Amino acid sequence: MILERLGIELDVRPSDAAELEQGDPQAVACENALRKALAVPIAAGELVLGVDTIVALDGVIHGKPRDEQEAARTMRALSGKTHVVISGVALREQAGEPETHAALTSVTFRELDDDLIDWYVATGEWRERSGGYAIQQAGGALIREIDGDYNNVVGLPLALLLDLRPDLLTLRST
Repeated sequence: MILERLGIELDVRPSDAAELEQGDPQAVACENALRKALAVPIAAGELVLGVDTIVALDGVIHGKPRDEQEAARTMRALSGKTHVVISGVALREQAGEPETHAALTSVTFRELDDDLIDWYVATGEWRERSGGYAIQQAGGALIREIDGDYNNVVGLPLALLLDLRPDLLTLRST
């Protein structure tokens, strides 16, 4: 994980929070991030980070495909178009109210023919991926260009997080 490579200590605590799947994409991403952050126990001095990343095309959320057919449909929908990757970020400390923010990155897919879609679906990378692709892996072959934070597309809007909490770098262990 990128935070560990930066020397930022963390403890991953998966949340079983129920996630929204429909609605305004930015509001959904922020609400899901908040639900995740609130579902995790917190001790004094800790900072909880909840993140939810979604893919939206023309205001429609393209979630995690359930099967190969849905993954292929998602690839066809995104083919040749620009969609937005939205990460909701929720920060929570024991004292005070949690805060939420969003990072948006525009991603343009190449025109995808059936052979390319079949190839990508066969990789299995689409599983458990919002929008059915992983830009940091073979899914990079689907992308024409991005406008914004690459790390946001991967799943953690690092620039936003460090803008909100620049002390994360100064608090790291030596």
